[in-house]
Amino acid sequence: MIIDIVTIFPEMFDGPMSTSMVGLAREKGLLDLRLHDPRDHTEDRHRSTDDYPYGGGPGMVMKPEPVIRAVRAVRASDAAPATVVFLTPGGEPFTQRMAEEFSRLPRLALVCGRYEGFDERSLAHADREVSIGDFVLTGGELAAMVVTDAVIRLVPGVLGHEGSALDESFADSLLEYPQYTRPAEFEGARVPDVLLSGDHAKIAAYRRRQAIIKTARVRPDLLAGADLTDEERTLVARVLEGSEDR
Repeated sequence: MIIDIVTIFPEMFDGPMSTSMVGLAREKGLLDLRLHDPRDHTEDRHRSTDDYPYGGGPGMVMKPEPVIRAVRAVRASDAAPATVVFLTPGGEPFTQRMAEEFSRLPRLALVCGRYEGFDERSLAHADREVSIGDFVLTGGELAAMVVTDAVIRLVPGVLGHEGSALDESFADSLLEYPQYTRPAEFEGARVPDVLLSGDHAKIAAYRRRQAIIKTARVRPDLLAGADLTDEERTLVARVLEGSEDR
């Protein structure tokens, strides 16, 4: 998979994109990461990428020329066609399902904003506008790292165990069940007996139940998209009314 990142701070990606699963994906040849600096598409001697907003107001706005030229250069390359995503607080929320969708693309281009954001004319060149949350960062670089990490780990061959991405938070609109490892007892807290039983059917049922309980307590909004049985919906109702223990 090819991921292009358009940013005026390409050096920010040197460390994070060279370690952990993203770095491993690059080593395996599963990720071709390409960085593009809009400053390379400026014409003034200061290589300016921002200017004052028309109409007044605080801060600076990213100029349309270098951003649009950088996006056009990405699209014009001889690699696979790119889906261009502008990272902006006003975009659609980034979700696990979106990460899965992006992971199936041959090429994804992430455009990082700065200052007060993009000139509106730049956004006309986006295929999607995406936000990683209801908060504002100083720039889109951290958002691009988040999206890259979430997407690339879903590409076949990146994770050590192909089932790892199937049985975790937000799969089937549920948070992940609690996890345990050795020792079986630590400072009086024991691993649930069912996980030590070796009975895979009972373990699966226990984990499903715990995932539903945790989701109902922490993120009940997710349950609207979950495929639940009538018995599981009754469990959710008991959790929400406070009458269900673990």
